[in-house]
Amino acid sequence: MKLHILILLAITSFFANAQDATPISQDIAINQHINGTLLKPNTPASTLAIIIGGSGPTDKDGNQNFQKTNNIKKLATHLANQNIATFRYDKRIVKQIRNKTVANNIMFDDFVADASAVMTYFKTKNNYKHIYIIGHDQGSLIGMLAAKDAADGFISIAGTALSIDQLITEQVEKTAPQFTADTKRIFKLLKAGKTTTDYPVALSSIFNIETQRFIMNWMQYNPTEILSTLEIPILITNGTKDLQVSEAEAKLLHDAAPTSELKIIPNMNHVLVTISGGDLENSKSYNESQRALSPELLNCITTFINH
Repeated sequence: MKLHILILLAITSFFANAQDATPISQDIAINQHINGTLLKPNTPASTLAIIIGGSGPTDKDGNQNFQKTNNIKKLATHLANQNIATFRYDKRIVKQIRNKTVANNIMFDDFVADASAVMTYFKTKNNYKHIYIIGHDQGSLIGMLAAKDAADGFISIAGTALSIDQLITEQVEKTAPQFTADTKRIFKLLKAGKTTTDYPVALSSIFNIETQRFIMNWMQYNPTEILSTLEIPILITNGTKDLQVSEAEAKLLHDAAPTSELKIIPNMNHVLVTISGGDLENSKSYNESQRALSPELLNCITTFINH
């Protein structure tokens, strides 16, 4: 009888402790453009990580219409379980799509302003001794700009080292070289502050007239130049199975900031999961939310923040 009671108490204690360890989730509206979630450990945390998603209408969990990985949510949960609070938020285009108020005048600088507003909000609250910025993909460049003179550390995940015009030109040269001359011609016009409707139909997804001013604004920023000005601890990560950003670009970022830490993660792809097979498995993983994030990525981020 006593043995049964002891077993019952042990089981009850286990589940009570498991419930106590559950992170605390709090939805916060930073301003009219930004809604996000603060995920706090159950015990007081002195460090906050602000996580910024990649290009496109990326929500606070890291998802888009045809891409569901929950990678940002998984990263936030992992960090909360390591006693690091996180704030992740929907990009402003997500809120506009949900409210059916999409504006065609969004600029890249708006995304930087949003990240800076999040930083200012939490610095004003003064609830955390240290604030780090983590930027994935396009969020890496946004994060660099928001981190300058504000954050205590910066982490780039799969961030490109090239300006957007250089990156697109390089991709066109590799995948559709017959359009290279047109691509360079159009970027030359955009650099001069001019828009154009003279582009091949095959390039319309890149250069449609609605996005040209956004690209015009975005292309003025060179990631290596910006990163070189940061005087805070920096971690640069990239995976060897990344189909969108090569590990060579991570090395270029590291060269621009020689005191940074560089971590090339074997078999990790662009959505931060481990790929054991080829490109087909890699592509399918963009919509497989059951996959776990790369343990090596999680460990190196945790170690960097807690160092």
